Amino acid sequence: MGKVVLPNEVVLGEAAHLLAEGHEVVVVPKGRSMLPFIRGDEDKVVLNAPKGIKVGDIVLAHFGGRFILHRIIAIDGDQVTLMGDGNLQGTEQGRKEEVAGIVTDIITPKGRHRKPTNGWLWRKLLPIRKYLLKIYRKWNKLKNKIHPLPPSS
Repeated sequence: MGKVVLPNEVVLGEAAHLLAEGHEVVVVPKGRSMLPFIRGDEDKVVLNAPKGIKVGDIVLAHFGGRFILHRIIAIDGDQVTLMGDGNLQGTEQGRKEEVAGIVTDIITPKGRHRKPTNGWLWRKLLPIRKYLLKIYRKWNKLKNKIHPLPPSS
């Protein structure tokens, strides 16, 4: 049986629907916007319905007609501001009611479960994040040359 890749809007739209019904959902995020804590196309995230959100939570939100899996960096009344951990600038804003799910676990390719942290230190390091991410990417490139990952099925 071959691998089928569906567009994010389809998969995450269905995930949001299941979360609204109270189901737990596991998805494989795409992209590099949550590096180094969530590696796109490698890690999986476990999502649950948000029962109260706070600064530092990693959430799935539907802002401006698209789905975003980023960390909450500010809450002001009903307004929520998100930013990816791997981003150096740029934020997304929306309303609390547009937050569809909260990440409760991160699952590595080896099956190890990690609880997400609130990322307080990483948020404080924003002024030097550019350099830290550069070191992280170079380290991973070197590590993958020495110990390449097996092909995913």
